[in-house]
Amino acid sequence: MDFEFKQGSIPLLVSIPHVGTDIPDDIAARLAPCALARADTDWHLKQLYGFLGQMGASTIAARWSRYVIDLNRPPEDTNLYPGLSTTGLCPVDTFASEQLYRDGDAPDEQEVHGRLARYWQPYHSQLRAELDRMLALHGRVVLWDAHSIASVVPRFFDGRLTDLNFGTAQGTSCDPAMEAAVVGVAQSQDTFSVAVNGRFKGGHITRHYGQPALNVHAIQLEMCQCLYMDESAPFGYRPDRAALVQPLLRKLTAAAVDWARA
Repeated sequence: MDFEFKQGSIPLLVSIPHVGTDIPDDIAARLAPCALARADTDWHLKQLYGFLGQMGASTIAARWSRYVIDLNRPPEDTNLYPGLSTTGLCPVDTFASEQLYRDGDAPDEQEVHGRLARYWQPYHSQLRAELDRMLALHGRVVLWDAHSIASVVPRFFDGRLTDLNFGTAQGTSCDPAMEAAVVGVAQSQDTFSVAVNGRFKGGHITRHYGQPALNVHAIQLEMCQCLYMDESAPFGYRPDRAALVQPLLRKLTAAAVDWARA
C-alpha cells in the first residue's frame, strides 16, 4: 500500500502526509548521501497521535518519503508562500539547502508527472473518498492535517519556531467558530506557545479540501519536534516529552469533534 489508512466512526479525519520514510530503490540510487538520513520527515507522528484510534477517528498516513513526492503540495507545484523559500512537489534540496540528487539525476518534468500518478494521486483519492463517506454519514466533518518540523530552520523562519502553529488559510479553510474552539483550548494553557496563521498557514491539503460551505472544515497543526523527540539523528522518540503534549493534542482534536457534532 502507498499509505496506511484506518476508517473511524466519528467526524474527524487526521491526515499525516509527511511521516513516510520509504524511498523506491530506483530513486534512492540517485540521491546524494545527505538524503538517506531523511532529516525532513515528520517523525513519529503516528505514535504521538496514537490516541486517535481510541477516539474513533479516521486516519491516513503516508508511506513514501516527502523526498519522493510532497503530498502537501499542489499538483501544479505552485508556491504556497509567494516570496518565501519553500520546497517543491518533488524536492531537489533539503530544508538545510543541501542538494538531494547527485549531479544530473534530479527528476525531469516527465518523471514528476509519473510520480504524481504513482505516489501522489492514491493518497489524495483515498482522502477524498473518506471525506465523502464521512460527509454522507455525519453531515459535517473535520480534516486535521498533522505536521511537525525542527524548531530551528533558518531557511524558513528566524529564531526558534512557536511550539504549536495552527493554519486555516487565513480563516478560509474552516468555520471561524471551529478555529476559535480549537485555538481556545490551545491558548488556555501556558506550557506551549501558540501561533495562528503565522509562518504556517496550511498547505495544499488544508487549502484544497477545507471548504466550509460544503461542510468540510480543515485545520493544520505544525508543531515543534523538540516537544516530543530528539531533533538530531537518529531522531529518537522521547516518551517523557511526548507525555506532556499528548493530553493537549487529545483535547485539541476532541474540541474539533465536539464542534462538528454541535
